[in-house]
Amino acid sequence: MKISARNTIKGTVKKIIPGVVNTEVTLEIAPGVEVTSVITKSSAEKLHLSLNKEAYIVIKATDVMVAVD
Repeated sequence: MKISARNTIKGTVKKIIPGVVNTEVTLEIAPGVEVTSVITKSSAEKLHLSLNKEAYIVIKATDVMVAVD
């Protein structure tokens, strides 16, 4: 896989919640650390996602903000 995005994180699929249009996918990127994304149902099907399969989080954003209380 080659991709121009610089922020890619390898993880393991831990949860898949399919909906009518979108699918919620949760990847564990470290023990106890999870990232959840909502992608189209069609994309989830094309990726052949399944539990415990390795996948990548790809973050492509022009801004990343940090906040505290």
